Amino acid sequence: MFKKNKKWAFSLGMLIIPWLTVPFLGKKSFFRFLPVASFTNLIISIFSVIANKRKWWINKNPLSPGLVDFTYILGPFFVATLWIFKLTYGNFLKFFTTNAVLDIICAYPFAEIWEKVGVFKLKKLTHTRWYVFCISLAVIIYGFQKVVEKTIRETNGPASKL
Repeated sequence: MFKKNKKWAFSLGMLIIPWLTVPFLGKKSFFRFLPVASFTNLIISIFSVIANKRKWWINKNPLSPGLVDFTYILGPFFVATLWIFKLTYGNFLKFFTTNAVLDIICAYPFAEIWEKVGVFKLKKLTHTRWYVFCISLAVIIYGFQKVVEKTIRETNGPASKL
């Protein structure tokens, strides 16, 4: 029973703790990068459905029912996307490098910690393939944000500044 509660507390912390940093983003940055964070979560959610059906991983302690555990998607992935864009958007090399470093940390030491805690276990998906997925996603979402910003500028006219 104690071990189950520890896993539940770990998962709950993964959901809540990142959100404690959101007020420091600023309202303008939050709303500016909200579409790309939401788009990222949509892609990760779809990937999670596929991964669960194909047994690429096992989520041993989901907080939310169903094929997708939104604990990590709505917690660290969502908030990290907002922060990375706030700190690096406008400089693709800085954005890509930041993602490459954070994704390698997520794919290896953090994933291993999550496995040791017993939250999830990679089965048919390797840490390297997860890393490649994440780094590929970074390139896609950067392009998505460029399209969003271009659309906003065109809609609001030349006087618009983001």
